[in-house]
Amino acid sequence: MKERESRENILKQLSEHARERTRISISQISLGEMKERAEARAEQDRAAGKTDFRFEEALKKPGVRMICECKKASPSKGMISPLFPYLEIAQEYERSGADCISVLTEPKWFHGDIRYLQEIADTVSIPCLRKDFIVDPYMVYEAKAFGAEAVLLICSILSEEEIAQYLGIANELGMSSLVETHDEQQIRSAIRAGARVIGVNNRNLETFRTDLSTAERLRSFVPEDILYVVESGIDTAEDARRARECGADALLVGESLMRAPDRHYAMENFRRVLHDY
Repeated sequence: MKERESRENILKQLSEHARERTRISISQISLGEMKERAEARAEQDRAAGKTDFRFEEALKKPGVRMICECKKASPSKGMISPLFPYLEIAQEYERSGADCISVLTEPKWFHGDIRYLQEIADTVSIPCLRKDFIVDPYMVYEAKAFGAEAVLLICSILSEEEIAQYLGIANELGMSSLVETHDEQQIRSAIRAGARVIGVNNRNLETFRTDLSTAERLRSFVPEDILYVVESGIDTAEDARRARECGADALLVGESLMRAPDRHYAMENFRRVLHDY
């Protein structure tokens, strides 16, 4: 019973810890200064020839695209990659045909670090998503300042008004937002808030159970002009096939690639299914 209660409270704990992290960060770098850093990074990217909203543009290419994840640990699986050579992993993803890279920055449960995002974003040429439990506008500005070209916004921990607010900040910085949902009500809320990229997480964040039929069942609720991302539970080529057949525009694949003895081979298997070669 205690284990179950702990799992069911994990989202609350993650959110509270994110707020505490933000309070500490603001005491070190003010909101105003972080906003200035984010705006400076946006201008720097534009001067370097990077167009706005590169993350979603990458997902609009023909076929089903791949967002590959750099993840050291998770609450449900514990330590996934103890050594975690994150730059090598990110470069291997890019060489193997990844369209975007998702970087975990949550430090307590996922053993992530905002510095991983910065170093990866400065090393690879494909767009990076900051995957964290964003609960404050500061974290959106921080994401851009450290090199992200997209942020994850989770409907389970944000109100519709907050999602709209964070989408607006991201838009001003030329960043995309992957709005994560788990049911029909959350999808409708994401659409009303103005989401252009909606993800369906097959993992129930309260129980950690994964069911690929969640994305299959909810596909019809997302309009065709909104990009549809299937998250979690993509462990095999058959899983990727199911996601493709349900109408996914992209897959977010993490643990199966992190654990693969040969990531290039694993990605080739996925891409063969997704692109018919």
